[in-house]
Amino acid sequence: MAKKSAIEKNKKRKQLVDKYAAKRAELKAIAMNEDLPLEERFKARLKLAELPRNSAPNRVRNRCEVTGRPRGYYRKLKMSRIALRELGSNGQIPGLVKSSW
Repeated sequence: MAKKSAIEKNKKRKQLVDKYAAKRAELKAIAMNEDLPLEERFKARLKLAELPRNSAPNRVRNRCEVTGRPRGYYRKLKMSRIALRELGSNGQIPGLVKSSW
């Protein structure tokens, strides 16, 4: 069996986050509601812990859309600094001018 790339793993995590977002939010609301009895809140915490780990939003990593690189990521452009520089130098990003002195 071929090893999954980090990009594929991240896509799978994004899908899981979308799938379990409503259930996770519902359970968190129950767990945080101090008007409810302690036992009910504790049960909600246990159910929250039973959800897949990769369904938590903080497990998703920002990755470059061009190269898949996880570091030096510009959120607004959804790409890494290296891809931005390369595409900017080639004039493929509208409005971006590379200056050098």
